[in-house]
Amino acid sequence: MAVKITIRDVPEDVRDALASRAALRHQSIQAYLRQELERIASRPPIAAWLQAVRDRKAISEARISTSEILRARDMDRK
Repeated sequence: MAVKITIRDVPEDVRDALASRAALRHQSIQAYLRQELERIASRPPIAAWLQAVRDRKAISEARISTSEILRARDMDRK
């Protein structure tokens, strides 16, 4: 069931920027914001994501040195 959300005291320049972004997508501000809220809600909070990365890193046996990372980066630039 859909619910209504009201956000008060949005600065006019923020509203104008959102309206511009919505227009570029040929959407109403309401449709644009709904899509953005759905996108935000579908992602884990940054703290949970970082913890998952730390957990994977802790159990991984792969260790890559800084010099190996930089060498790979530099090879990719050639």
